[in-house]
Amino acid sequence: MLLSIAYAADQATAPSLLEGMFPFAIIFVLFYFLLLRPQLKQAKAQRAMLAELKKGDEVSTSSGMIGKVDKIDNEIVSLEIATGVVIRVQKQSIQAKLDKAVATKTASKAK
Repeated sequence: MLLSIAYAADQATAPSLLEGMFPFAIIFVLFYFLLLRPQLKQAKAQRAMLAELKKGDEVSTSSGMIGKVDKIDNEIVSLEIATGVVIRVQKQSIQAKLDKAVATKTASKAK
């Protein structure tokens, strides 16, 4: 009687390769849509914003400085942060282009 039970246990089949890879495929798809895709979309928008910068735009840098674009070189941007005060920053450090309403509101608070 014990031998027949042991014999029946040996006939269990192993999962196929497709069944074994299915959970990994689901995790990869979730990883792509929840992490990779939004990050790639944000990086593309950042590159587009940097490409369309022009003189006179109000921008915010990664360090929190707000200024007006005075001059744009290949990788360096000159920002006027106060009347007559111009600093040079790397183009990649510019985080956002500010709306005109936000820029004037910030400038009026500083006075």
